[in-house]
Amino acid sequence: MTGDFAPFTADDYRARMRHAARAAAGAGFAGLLVAPGPDLVWLTGYAPPAATERLTLLVLVPGADPVLVVPKLEAGDAEKAAGGPALTLRDWTDGTSPYAVTAPLLDARGRYAVSDDAWALHLLGLQRELPESAYVSFSDGLPMLRAVKDDAELARLAAAGAAADAAYEEIRNARFAGRKESDVAADLAALLRRFGHSQVDFTVVGSGPNGANPHHEAGERVIREGDMVVLDFGGLVHGYGSDTTRTVHVGEPTAEEREIHDVVRAAQEAGFRAVRPGAACQEVDRAARRVIADAGYGEYFIHRTGHGIGTTTHEPPYMIEGEEQPLVPGMCFSVEPGIYLPGRFGVRIEDIVTVTGSGGRRLNDTAREMAIVS
Repeated sequence: MTGDFAPFTADDYRARMRHAARAAAGAGFAGLLVAPGPDLVWLTGYAPPAATERLTLLVLVPGADPVLVVPKLEAGDAEKAAGGPALTLRDWTDGTSPYAVTAPLLDARGRYAVSDDAWALHLLGLQRELPESAYVSFSDGLPMLRAVKDDAELARLAAAGAAADAAYEEIRNARFAGRKESDVAADLAALLRRFGHSQVDFTVVGSGPNGANPHHEAGERVIREGDMVVLDFGGLVHGYGSDTTRTVHVGEPTAEEREIHDVVRAAQEAGFRAVRPGAACQEVDRAARRVIADAGYGEYFIHRTGHGIGTTTHEPPYMIEGEEQPLVPGMCFSVEPGIYLPGRFGVRIEDIVTVTGSGGRRLNDTAREMAIVS
């Protein structure tokens, strides 16, 4: 149900690398150094084998061809990657120094942005080779590098959202009472895969008092009649993320439970309505938080309102107080306020939202009213 998408091509990756090099120059960097991880996949389509102590590093310098420094034993795989034709490979063999291979590609006194996934081992190796060079993490120097999605990326994110929605519609019909949280989580994971997820990243099932922990791992607690249950789940479809949360109730809720769920639903709507081009990220957080505070539950909203999503399920931008980054059409992020009453229950409602030319568009569209499950 997730549709067919043409794979990204070498030309797509060339365009991304040119964009990244221009962004680096605009931010005052001599270039970018990209280690294995989501940034490397986004820029080149290359996902090396499982993490290794051997250096793999993409060197992007404005005005120069992209170079991938890679262990010789993995060069063949790098050449076959979708972005391989866009890269010049410099390989190195065991017993030689990969830093000696990399150093001539860099300005000895340059200041470089380094992907957050880089190993300290390798960064320290480069510093020994080039003691006058300097390095800044992507999070600090280029946090918005992947934040604005193009049409092809938006289509994949929409497909991921639809797949997660389909999983929720199915899980609502499952039996909750008398089953362990871990059993429901396993059902959710299977549904995500059935509806097109190639990777399941998380299936939070927080029942009763466990729902008051926003990142509760589904455990052995048996779900009971009268429990509020927070369902937060997502993963990757065609390489792009889903992440949605709905809170259901086993049997009829109390008046207090309905009231709190309604407050969170109103806060989520307020956060969504605050999305518009040019608004600061913090305005989304403020709008949602204001509703919860005005209802008297401000101290129980204990996390930011949202996070970006793309090739990873958590990435910039962040909807949090103090983040003045303006929203730009093509940005995608969650809007997920919550109320958490320690020892009792929690409520969270989450949609992925993309910024359009005039406001926001939800990529999740299941009912936000409280669902009653059995």
